[in-house]
Amino acid sequence: MSSTTRASSRATAYEEQRRGMSASANTRMDKPDDRNGPKTHSQSFQTSFGHKRTASGNPRPVNRSLEERRYESRRITEKTYEVQAERLIPHSNSQDKPQSRTGTRDGTRQNSSEWRPRDSKSEPLHPNSHVPWNPAVTLLPRTTAPLASRVSLPPAAYTVPQAPQPPPLNEMSLEAQEAAIVEDLLFAFMGYEGQYIRFAKGYNPLEERDRLSGPDFSILPGLDPSLHDLTKGMLKMATYYSALEAFVDVQSRNEFGAVNHALCASIRKLLQDYLVMVAQLETQFLTNDTFTVHVLNIHTLSTSQMLFQLYSLAQELLKKNALLDDESEEDDSEEDDDLIIERLRDGGEFMPGNMTGKKICKGGVVLGLVTKRLESMAGDPAARALLTSLLRDASRPYMVMLNEWLHYGSIYDPHAEFIIKEQKSIRRERLEQDYTDEYWERRYTVRDHDVPPQLEGVKEKVLLAGKYLNVVRECGGVDVSKSVTDVPLSFEDSRFLENINNAYAKANQSLMQLLLTSHALPARLQSLKHYFFLHPSDYFSYFMELGASELRKPVEKVNTSKLQSLLDLVLRQPGSIVALDPFKEDVKVEMNEITLTKSLQRVVNITGIEQGEALQPLPNQPTDSDKNAKGFSSLQLDYTVPFPVSLVISRKTIWRYQALFRYLLSLRYLESQLSTTWQTQTRGLSWSIRSANSDLEIWKRRAWTLRARMLIFVQQLLYFCTAEVIEPNWAKFMSRLNTAETQHQNTPGVARTVDELMQDHVDFLDTCLKECMLTNSKLLKIHSKLMQTCTIFAEYTNWLTKELEKADPDISANNKPPIVTEDQWKYFIATKSTSSRSASNPDASMQNDAEARIAHLSEIIRKWETNFSRHLQILLDALNHYAATETVVLLSLCARLSTANQGTEYADLRADDEASVVAAAMAS
Repeated sequence: MSSTTRASSRATAYEEQRRGMSASANTRMDKPDDRNGPKTHSQSFQTSFGHKRTASGNPRPVNRSLEERRYESRRITEKTYEVQAERLIPHSNSQDKPQSRTGTRDGTRQNSSEWRPRDSKSEPLHPNSHVPWNPAVTLLPRTTAPLASRVSLPPAAYTVPQAPQPPPLNEMSLEAQEAAIVEDLLFAFMGYEGQYIRFAKGYNPLEERDRLSGPDFSILPGLDPSLHDLTKGMLKMATYYSALEAFVDVQSRNEFGAVNHALCASIRKLLQDYLVMVAQLETQFLTNDTFTVHVLNIHTLSTSQMLFQLYSLAQELLKKNALLDDESEEDDSEEDDDLIIERLRDGGEFMPGNMTGKKICKGGVVLGLVTKRLESMAGDPAARALLTSLLRDASRPYMVMLNEWLHYGSIYDPHAEFIIKEQKSIRRERLEQDYTDEYWERRYTVRDHDVPPQLEGVKEKVLLAGKYLNVVRECGGVDVSKSVTDVPLSFEDSRFLENINNAYAKANQSLMQLLLTSHALPARLQSLKHYFFLHPSDYFSYFMELGASELRKPVEKVNTSKLQSLLDLVLRQPGSIVALDPFKEDVKVEMNEITLTKSLQRVVNITGIEQGEALQPLPNQPTDSDKNAKGFSSLQLDYTVPFPVSLVISRKTIWRYQALFRYLLSLRYLESQLSTTWQTQTRGLSWSIRSANSDLEIWKRRAWTLRARMLIFVQQLLYFCTAEVIEPNWAKFMSRLNTAETQHQNTPGVARTVDELMQDHVDFLDTCLKECMLTNSKLLKIHSKLMQTCTIFAEYTNWLTKELEKADPDISANNKPPIVTEDQWKYFIATKSTSSRSASNPDASMQNDAEARIAHLSEIIRKWETNFSRHLQILLDALNHYAATETVVLLSLCARLSTANQGTEYADLRADDEASVVAAAMAS
């Protein structure tokens, strides 16, 4: 039998079987307009199915009159429009169980069983059967997705009250079953129910989660098993299409970002092609006799695979966005606090749909998911071509933002999905108070969790290129009127990486030229060295002499304005090196009430500079508390730096300069105090003449030796910090800067970057702080005790001189010694008479007892010797330890300081006593 004859006989049998069932059920079909029971759209389509298939060779009987056929056609059209309206309007009394309709369009009752199975039992009438079911089409609430459908969905078939049932499949021939199932499949492919293919009862089209997961379809019983298996397999494609249609409507909302919008547009275009294919299949079904379920299955295999890939990708995105139940663990991330703060600061509100409980999957994460699926589907050419097309379309808005950032240094990212995050609250005006480099470090940062795989290896270059251009643009160095053309528009472009490298090189060159030439960065750095490292110290020594009277006051009584005037006067003094400095106006005098040791200990404990040291509260503060601080110990300089040089010489680096300056200043001031002590002991009559008391002469020599040891300690420490730490490191830093400048002028490519220059500057200062022992809390404690011991000895020199005068019998008897000249004696008597009124003796019982006074002085000098020698030896042992483990340059300092402890009992300290001595020093 030919295929044409088989198709004709199948359609003829289906038509005759339908007519026979209608004739046996309706006994009052005398006239055409007396037919009862409204038909659904699918049933109307099936009623005329035999007529539509006549083109394939199955002529329809022509025994009816022309007028009768016209009337029947008009009635079928009216019924079709009516039923379509009813399906679009939900009924308030709809139930889950399907029920048969009991009334006609005009409301009359009928007893016909045309739409019921023949073996079905009579069912009771619906309690609301007298109320007509009038569903209506409504408009859904507007969403932020501009192309989302706003027409309400038709109700599911199982919710329609007393829904008419089609003829049972088990009473139909195989050809009729196949024709009915093909027709229903075409409806299901477009997301609608048919006569025999319905939505499963667990599916609710009004629930967004159900629509996003896609409907499950059920087939009425009675279908041939072979047709059932094929139909069940093809219904997966209907599920994919319905889910993708809902996905496009939801994922196109404003809060999901431009990348998701582009991805949805690409999927929408594919779905449109899919609908065109369904229309072509329907034409084949109506006109081709050989079109069967098997042929339909063959035609939809490739499309089903395509929809499956789209469906899998959509489901993964929906799970990432927490729009489906089974969320991944990666979505349990915190909200972007900076984004929330920005929205609140800009007056934004948490509108419905704009914020969710989970982080929205958008931007680079979406591109990463598509790329990951593309890599996993490398062996499937069709899937690879599909995902490549999706990636190309979805990455277009991302590439627009990337090119804008790379070539102009600006960001237009309304949905916060770009690789670079901008915090607009951090402004350039805050650089003068920014001690954490917040503007440079946090104004523009990389969203590490949102980086596409294509940018993972070059994300730092992308960040720096835009940051450099942003700085140049703020200084007027970028012409934004010139549009950059011929840039890659997708990740698969062969020029993609070349575009990033070229933009990075150009941005670095522009900013480097701006810093080195236009804003004279090397001259700025040299100026900092003059003031903070006391490189030419002649001007500063003059300033200390002029301001000595003011600097001796307590810190709260120091007149800073007066000191600033004195400093300006000194800096403009002709003949000085700093007088030619063009930036001397930027130097300011200020007072810091916190002592240097306490300030450094706070930084060490907070930042954890020492490796392996835990965060801990500050220990007991030194005896030199803040309230006892004087002008000399609180003096520090400040330096004003304009933008963009302030990016390299930031407040954080200025603080490092200030710490080194205060340390060098404390050493120089202590050196001057000990030098003054030497002058006092040299010119003083009580110190210069030889006493008849041998014990007193031994005490003098002990005091002279201790003063010389202290002076050696301070001078060697100052020389080490300046000549062996700062100068070599400064020379290395300037050589790298000069290399960068030379390469910038002669080499067109990227040799040295601005970030490397900034890091070199910070490394130079950190190295100086570390090698000067200012970043180690243990060394700070030991060093502080040594400095206090030397300071107390220098400050008590005048008191020792008075005690010496009282203890020396030759001088206290007011008899001129033979070796003293008349002028010396007169000066001594005058000085003694003026100071005797204010002189006080701590112990009144010793005023007339010279031996007891000498013994008391010997005990005092012994304590000073023990304290200084003991702590100096602890410092030497600690320096040996840290020189072997951390900084080898400390060996040189250890060798220099060892000379200050020679000849003492602590010089031969045994190794087994080292731990106990260090522990005792730490406890004290």
